[in-house]
Amino acid sequence: MKLAMILGAASFAALATAAAAQDPELLVYDYPAFENPGFHQPYIDKYGVGPTFAFFGDEEEAFQKLNAGFRADITHICAGTVPKFTEGAANLIEPWDTSRLTYFADLNADLLGTDMQAQGDLFFLPTDFGTSAIAYNPDEVPAEDVASLNVFLNPKYAGRMTIPDNVDDAYALAYLATGVTDWTDATPEQFEAASAWLREAHANMRTYWVDPAELAQLMATGEILVAWAWNETFPTMVAEGRPIGFQREPAEGSSLWLCGYLNMANGPGSEDKAYDYVNAMQSPETTKALVDAGFAQANAVAMENISEEELTAGGIGTIDAPILAQLPMTVEQRELHAETFEMIKAGF
Repeated sequence: MKLAMILGAASFAALATAAAAQDPELLVYDYPAFENPGFHQPYIDKYGVGPTFAFFGDEEEAFQKLNAGFRADITHICAGTVPKFTEGAANLIEPWDTSRLTYFADLNADLLGTDMQAQGDLFFLPTDFGTSAIAYNPDEVPAEDVASLNVFLNPKYAGRMTIPDNVDDAYALAYLATGVTDWTDATPEQFEAASAWLREAHANMRTYWVDPAELAQLMATGEILVAWAWNETFPTMVAEGRPIGFQREPAEGSSLWLCGYLNMANGPGSEDKAYDYVNAMQSPETTKALVDAGFAQANAVAMENISEEELTAGGIGTIDAPILAQLPMTVEQRELHAETFEMIKAGF
């Protein structure tokens, strides 16, 4: 698949301690679910065990903890937060040596634009991307009700809806719902309109989900009928035989997110193993495991072996609808989003 086709068509309970320790010489700071062995199997093949993982709920939490002295070797973030690390706390990270990245030449060029780099250095290494759209129970929610993002304002589903407890995903939804498909140049008026939309939607929320497993459980029990969800929820629930629809083509569109790894400057473990890990994440050997779990891989050459049918089944196929790409935003812009989102969740 060509990411350009997608672009052209247009978090979790935090764990304060590391997961059960495996390789003590590599600590990966990540979202839950990325400890899946299939995502880094070549690393396990080489060392006999996977790395040690520690998890965060969202990237603001990760940034604050790292800035306060928590030490990891590599950290998984998404593109919207890149400037916060490259501009706001550059001493936390160091550039990747592209000569040590086995699949660097195979990475999709659309993921390696100048927005991902600082002064010519590669600080953010893209590894995975996916989509956010409307997940819903088709047994109880007719297709016409999810033909617009304004389903989140529909009192018919009050108390049975949820959106992520994640500022980037929340504002991607709100900007789309209010007619904005590029948040990098959003005006103050557009920001206020998106915030007002989120305040109205807040009244209908049962909860703000933080973990995909939590969301799948809420939808499986019927507590939640409509959610703004990452695409991984779709194949997960299909595999469980649960009723699930994934509407990526409402009138206003849906979102595309991009994530990757930072090389931490004060990492306590092995730099060689850090490179081995990200190389494993970008390896053709791990492509199918990522896609089966709902994550497209940044290795464009490897992704050419994945069929459109497989991509569609994972919620990452080609669509004909507006797309908001969750690209990097300024530090000031993201902080304003984060502060306002916290106020909205508190009822203000």
